[in-house]
Amino acid sequence: MKLGGIRHRMLLAAVLPVALIAVLLAAVFLFTRFDDINAAHRQRARSLARQLATASEYGLFSDNVSQLRTLAGGALREADVRSVAIVNAQGKVLAHAGKPSYQTQPLLDRQEREQFEPGADLDLLLQPVAATQVPLDDLYQAQFDTAGGAGQAMPAPLLLGHVLIEFSRESLNQRARQMLLAGIAITLGGLLFGALLAARLGRGVIRPIARVSRLIERIGAGELSARAEVLPGDPLREVQQGLNVMAQRLESGRDELEQRIATATQALREKKEEAETATRAKSRFLAAASHDLRQPMHALGLFVARLAQLPHDAPTTHLIGNLDASVQALQELLDGLLDVSRLEAQAVQAVQVQLRPFPLADLFEQLRASLALTAQQKGLRLRVRPTQVWVLSDSALLHRVLLNLLSNALRYTQTGGVLLACRSGADGQHVRIEVWDSGIGIAPEHQSAVFKEFYQIGNSERDRNKGQGLGLSIVERSAQLLGYPLQMHSSLGRGTRFSLCVPVAPPGVALERRSPLRPRNFEDIAGLRVLVIEDDQLVREALVSLLDSWRVEVAVAEGLAMALALLKSGVAPEVIVADYRLRDGENGIEVIHQLRAAAGQPIPACLISGDTDATLMQAAALASLTLLQKPVRPAKLRSLLRRLTRSVQADGGEAV
Repeated sequence: MKLGGIRHRMLLAAVLPVALIAVLLAAVFLFTRFDDINAAHRQRARSLARQLATASEYGLFSDNVSQLRTLAGGALREADVRSVAIVNAQGKVLAHAGKPSYQTQPLLDRQEREQFEPGADLDLLLQPVAATQVPLDDLYQAQFDTAGGAGQAMPAPLLLGHVLIEFSRESLNQRARQMLLAGIAITLGGLLFGALLAARLGRGVIRPIARVSRLIERIGAGELSARAEVLPGDPLREVQQGLNVMAQRLESGRDELEQRIATATQALREKKEEAETATRAKSRFLAAASHDLRQPMHALGLFVARLAQLPHDAPTTHLIGNLDASVQALQELLDGLLDVSRLEAQAVQAVQVQLRPFPLADLFEQLRASLALTAQQKGLRLRVRPTQVWVLSDSALLHRVLLNLLSNALRYTQTGGVLLACRSGADGQHVRIEVWDSGIGIAPEHQSAVFKEFYQIGNSERDRNKGQGLGLSIVERSAQLLGYPLQMHSSLGRGTRFSLCVPVAPPGVALERRSPLRPRNFEDIAGLRVLVIEDDQLVREALVSLLDSWRVEVAVAEGLAMALALLKSGVAPEVIVADYRLRDGENGIEVIHQLRAAAGQPIPACLISGDTDATLMQAAALASLTLLQKPVRPAKLRSLLRRLTRSVQADGGEAV
């Protein structure tokens, strides 16, 4: 409790009744006195008006203007008189003094009138002047009255004119102000006296409470060493002694607790440092292991793709097909782990959301073309409803989400089919993209767990044909990155529906449809001049062999010096395919930059790397280079080369 609060409340309790009584008494006194002086002012003004009317009777009767002017001038010399006017019965001004405030004369009749002029703060008095009836000692008149005129009324006196006097209220208002100031001063003086008296009387009560209050505040602020000075005869002596004992116990407990916390903190710090050291070591090991694993996997995938292009007998072809399926399964696992690591680590710097308007029809067509063969091999019907909707989203991330949903739907559907559709939202600002299947469905107890990594229903044997259990985890994390709510409705034995709410592209955006996708074959890139920069001999031979099978003109270099020598010898590459990590500390980004500078043109280029570090992805994005993560699927590499070929054919388009 604060000392100021206690003192203020006690003062308020003592002063408030006194203040109310003083204010009420002062108000009653002032209002009474205001009425008295106002009445005196009006009585004086009326008396002066009547006196002037009586004095003006002869002058009006005899039309003596000189006398009337003298009377008007004399009346003007009275206090508070501002103007005087004497008019005859016809309203003509015979004499006046001072400057009247009224523009037109008021109504002139036999009644005494008084009116207030607010603008000028004046009182205007209108006093009629009538002829005085003087009784005469007439014997015959008396006999006439006695004989027959006793019941007749006396005739009204003759109206001779009027007297108009304006009185100022200035002196009246001044006296009222003086009285008001005096009343306020007396009231304030009484309040001050009462406050001083209450403060003096309450000081003896407040001081002990104030000491206890200050002690409690210090203890509450953490100053547990504070102690109260116990005075003899103090009314709160026992309370202060109890507070001292409590503070001593709290101080002892705090010291002990701080010692325990310091010990635990030191232990946690050591554990944290150990964990961070282990994490850094694990990260370095995983990065090195990932790179070293991806290098031979990349070469293996390329060799298998090249091997599949050669003529073989039926058993060998079947064996190569199984080998290719195994390589693809391992590549899918590595790609899935890479996607999960990016999204889980929130490597949003590496997975940047790039919103742009694009038509869903193109995306749907790409998905249909990618999965039509899979659906046909399983005897399922893949339906894609046409749509003309344009959305504002990241096409790559949205493609990844829908591709995983459709792949899962086809994998777990045995009969029936899979539907990809787009429906308008209720608000008109969003569309709902839905993926339906007639598969096995998901039981309610598993519906929250299917989004976890490596969680699969009915695949305890880890059959690779049923996937790795990463698809829905990637879908959920990608949807969160895009900010789209992902909804799932599933019935066991009847199928599942996944839906995403995606914003529609704003109106007024200049939208142009891209040309339909053309059938692609090796002839699209035949004759393309490609410079391959790769220091690993195994990967280099596999990549060159695959490119040769596509009838691509390949030039090979192990590093920057060899690549520059090729340029000087007349090699003019149309596309550069460079590994990121090269010998002698070189990196693919810098090599591509120097080759472009040496060639004097932005040669289209791409990076291939087994590193999964987010900083590499950022550096590639800043350099406007497409980054392919090893192991690279031949189809993906061929698709990129086609795109780069179109860039070359566009005559100097922007480098990729």
